Amino acid sequence: MRINQPFYWTVLGGVSIVFHIWLIFSGLIPNLVSRPLHMALALPWCLMYGRHGSSLKFGTLLTAAGIFCCAYIVFNQELLSEQYGYISSMWQTGVAILLLTIVLEMARRSIGWPLPCVALIALCYGLFGQYIPGEFGHPGLPLNSFLGTMTIAEGGIWGKLTGVSVNVVAIFVIFGAVLNAGEAGQGFMNLATAAAGHLKAGVAKVSVLSSALFGSISGSASANVASTGSFTLPAMIRQGYPRDFAAAVEAVASSGGQIMPPLMGAGAFVMVELTGIPYTEIMSASVLPALLFFFTVWIGINAFSSRMELKAVDEVDRPSAKTVWITAMFFFVPFLILLERMFLGRYTPQFAACVAILAASLLLILNAKMEISLKRALQRLQAVCLNSGRQIAMIASIIICAGIIIGVLGQTGLGVKISSTVISASGGMLWPALLLTAFACLLLGMEVPTTAAYLICVSVAGPALQSLGLPLLITHLFVFWYALLSTITPPVCGTVFIAAGMVEEKNWLKVAGKSMALGVGLYLVPLGMVANPALIELSTNPLAAIMVFLKIALSLALISYGIIAARTFIFRLGLIIGGAVILFI
Repeated sequence: MRINQPFYWTVLGGVSIVFHIWLIFSGLIPNLVSRPLHMALALPWCLMYGRHGSSLKFGTLLTAAGIFCCAYIVFNQELLSEQYGYISSMWQTGVAILLLTIVLEMARRSIGWPLPCVALIALCYGLFGQYIPGEFGHPGLPLNSFLGTMTIAEGGIWGKLTGVSVNVVAIFVIFGAVLNAGEAGQGFMNLATAAAGHLKAGVAKVSVLSSALFGSISGSASANVASTGSFTLPAMIRQGYPRDFAAAVEAVASSGGQIMPPLMGAGAFVMVELTGIPYTEIMSASVLPALLFFFTVWIGINAFSSRMELKAVDEVDRPSAKTVWITAMFFFVPFLILLERMFLGRYTPQFAACVAILAASLLLILNAKMEISLKRALQRLQAVCLNSGRQIAMIASIIICAGIIIGVLGQTGLGVKISSTVISASGGMLWPALLLTAFACLLLGMEVPTTAAYLICVSVAGPALQSLGLPLLITHLFVFWYALLSTITPPVCGTVFIAAGMVEEKNWLKVAGKSMALGVGLYLVPLGMVANPALIELSTNPLAAIMVFLKIALSLALISYGIIAARTFIFRLGLIIGGAVILFI
């Protein structure tokens, strides 16, 4: 079918880009207009893109039905707003059931079974929870009210989280796609190579720096591995690095992209909506913890270098200073515009990103040699359209599906009940509650993407942690960080599998073991935030934040060397204990 031809998808991706940018510049658009249109644009990507045969035919049918339902919401939004979430006819009941079914299928086709299964269980609980005995049951919800709140009101699938996907996440996805289509990615690599390539274990350290830089715009651990790993992994193998170590370095470094400002993936923007804290404040609070993570990986590489021969980058493979400066401008210019509009211009992050997108788009016409080519610019724009459309749709499918779960928690009060259970199981003590939450994040992260795991965990455990005295922002950052654990922690460890496959290392457990040793900061920095709240106060109390940063950096360095370095067991144990004491005092 012609539907799979690139031109169609390029046009659809372009329409998605124009729509989301237009929303930012056009002013206030009713939520029951913008959010259903957002889903309608995501439907073909989730249900039809890359499909063949019967899967494509069924996906086309569902897409048509979904677009029809979304159009019904859009054209009747004034009437539906006056119903206050109560369905008034069998026709609306059919639309509601069809919408929920299509949302589940969107998520299933995009990211697999786990998240839609959780959402389906949540729906069943909302419908039949009154038959569950004990405190985990609920009094029952009228069907018309339950379905209406989920599908025709600004709750459930059209709730605030979907608004974040429409108005913020989509814009930053487009921003990242524009940067990735041009010379910015190579600029990251060149800058990292110039800064760290001459050091011992230089290629591994280039991987850390480039992954931190690239991850700041991609917000995806898997995309980070595939992108920077295509450069760094072959380079490490050529320098004679063990394959399991090379894969571990890239897997860990890439996992930090989602905690590295300024973008931090979709989770940071969801955090803005859930907490009401401005994005700039969340970004400034996240800087020092993210730097601690990458510092710990760097120290771990140094510790490994005492056990194996890890060479620097060959001089012939290092870029010239001129090349570094030229290619660095391809990401410095858009980044500076983004930050200037946010901090000096006092514009919203999404408006600032739109301005930065326009600047980055103009740079697509140039290459690293400053040569102008319209043909190359058009090819890059095609890549922007395809990548933007696909990534916006995938995130939309996750967030809209997660909206079902959040909607059920809100209507049934289940979130409060789970929170009280967490408090009870922890004996009313904060640290046991934190450990229970961390374990829940790890389990959820094995099954669903980071953003969804964060959403679900913070919705059910967040109130419990706050009631035990943990500040709001630290609560959310703690859960957000631990939602990332499964990227390097067996049995799932997605980045480990990708990196191991790229270097053809069959024993992925060896890669996972080294990844966990290198990535010990991912496990300990959130605990350091709880024990040392000043760490996230860079914007309000910079001196105290920097002093705490240095203290935690010392503790993480000691622990990392204790875990990895080639020393006697007693000496290493002493380093670990000493580091732990410093971390928590």
